[in-house]
Amino acid sequence: MNHARKHVVIAVAAVSLSITGCAKKKVAAAPPPQPAPAVTPAANARTETPRSVPAAVNRGPAASTPASRFPDAATRARIDQLLAKIEDAYFDYDKYSLRPDAMAALQADSSELRDILKDYPDYKLTIEGHADERGSAEYNVALGDRRAAAAKEYLAGIGIPSAQLNVISYGKERPTCTDHNEPCWQKNRRIHIVAQAQK
Repeated sequence: MNHARKHVVIAVAAVSLSITGCAKKKVAAAPPPQPAPAVTPAANARTETPRSVPAAVNRGPAASTPASRFPDAATRARIDQLLAKIEDAYFDYDKYSLRPDAMAALQADSSELRDILKDYPDYKLTIEGHADERGSAEYNVALGDRRAAAAKEYLAGIGIPSAQLNVISYGKERPTCTDHNEPCWQKNRRIHIVAQAQK
């Protein structure tokens, strides 16, 4: 039995030494490889990213510059033709909501006009609001402004860029008809669209 006990003690001691020896090797070997690979890729990634981002940012404005030009003479002439085809939109007395006939007038040739204007974002149109002679000057300027704003909202809704549509109200100051009756007043309650003068 003494002999068997010695073998057991020797076997237990050998196993203990091998476990202790392996544990020390694993602890000592694991930490050094981790810091070196983790630091190197992160440093490389940081170095490469800033170089590629400014290059892309610098290319952006150069590409958009041609789109902000004004149209040439032939294109401006076509815009003027389209604006001449779009009839003035008329309003009921003391109202600024668009009637069906006003919407139809604004819709005419607006798809081609929309497509042209999208290519020239610096080119703008002005929507003029007008009123008839009845009421105070201040009231009619406010009414003309609301009429022009209603037309702008409609045109923006059908795709003409809102940023290219300015509004102005002339109230009762620029009548197309000077008679003092309803048929004449109806002609003065309108919006009119013109190309904005270039500077």
